[in-house]
Amino acid sequence: MKNAVIFDLDGTLMNTLDDLCDSTNYALTSCGFPTRTYEEVRSFVGNGIRLLIERAVPANTEKDKIDECFSTFKAYYLTHSKIKTAPYSGVIELLKTLKEQGYKTAIVSNKIQAGVDELVEEMFKGLVDIAVGERAGYKTKPDPDLVNIAIDALKIDKKNAVYVGDSDVDVMTAKNSELDMIAVTWGFRDKDFLIKHGATTFIDTPNELLALLK
Repeated sequence: MKNAVIFDLDGTLMNTLDDLCDSTNYALTSCGFPTRTYEEVRSFVGNGIRLLIERAVPANTEKDKIDECFSTFKAYYLTHSKIKTAPYSGVIELLKTLKEQGYKTAIVSNKIQAGVDELVEEMFKGLVDIAVGERAGYKTKPDPDLVNIAIDALKIDKKNAVYVGDSDVDVMTAKNSELDMIAVTWGFRDKDFLIKHGATTFIDTPNELLALLK
């Protein structure tokens, strides 16, 4: 029986792709680069926003220009991260039920900490015990650094926790963190893709998670 759940954020609890796409294209346009399609941006996300921009700019772009584009993206996204972003259907109800039933919960994201804090304050206030984002001195997912911050803060045993995510990065994060993993099918990667990258347990709706924690 599990007593704690660690969630990925983008593509798992929230559909953030529209705002990420808009912010990416704002930065690209500002730097004189061609824009990217929704599906292209969807394929770029998952490894943090620095890699998102590195993948979005044209091939062989010089580092200083990538840095400029990245800085533009960060500044814009911090004030435009909640325009179209919203929790997936059933997520709020799931988090409320987990809290009522005494489960400890955390969010671990490769999004910068300021962005995580803003979204959690707006969308999930009082519903999760800790939210961990990208921060100086710690490696991002799939390295276990950020997950371990959450584990330590929650004071839980890894064998009693489960990691929930939507991407190949999340599959690797769970493995590297020595956690059982449950993959969601409503996120940024489809089920066949996740299976190819090692996911074995799936849920199609948020409320299906509860039965797998028993």
